[in-house]
Amino acid sequence: MIETGWLYDALLFAHIVLFAVWLGGDIGVFILGQHFRRRSYPLETRLHFLKLLVLNDMGPRSAWALMVPVSISMIAMSWTSLPGWLVALSWAAGFIWLGLVWGAYLNAETPLAARLKAIEFWLKIALTAGFAALTLAGPAGWLDLPGWLALKAGLFTAIFVFAIMIDVSYRPVGPLLQLLIQDGSSDATEDPLLRAMNRTRLWVLGLYALLIAIGAAGVFKPAL
Repeated sequence: MIETGWLYDALLFAHIVLFAVWLGGDIGVFILGQHFRRRSYPLETRLHFLKLLVLNDMGPRSAWALMVPVSISMIAMSWTSLPGWLVALSWAAGFIWLGLVWGAYLNAETPLAARLKAIEFWLKIALTAGFAALTLAGPAGWLDLPGWLALKAGLFTAIFVFAIMIDVSYRPVGPLLQLLIQDGSSDATEDPLLRAMNRTRLWVLGLYALLIAIGAAGVFKPAL
């Protein structure tokens, strides 16, 4: 079944806009990160770049959260019958996630922000499991999903995994950044920070590749 009504068209438009905000915003995050790394800039300037990076990253983070209910709703309307409670749960999860993301940002460097980030971390793990189940549902015959759509679900699951690994690998960056601010720029403060950021960057670049792949799968719909 393929729904062609105005509601589906609105969801499709939202899906495209969210994807553009997500990938385009991530490009901005990458560029600002590159400038932060340059020791030729004064430290104060580099820290301004970092603040802009965090603000710019709110676009992709918000888009990712909303992509969950939009995607589930499109699947339910066009490709297979999903329970109404599952669609409603996806919207609840998306808006809760959005609230956690913005709550942590607006309360940065506070115990509340740390608690919100911890809740978000476990929510992402739960959503990873959910999309992994959706990925397996098509080939297993539980749902009537075309192969390309199951592939997109699998790629989306991988995005969750990579994002979780970004969170895990980024944890040393905070204390090392505080040390840089406290003690100033030197090889002793810069080199460990750069190594930690480079480890995180491997997962970030992998996530960008997955975003491009998921966009290609949606456009070309390979027969699987």
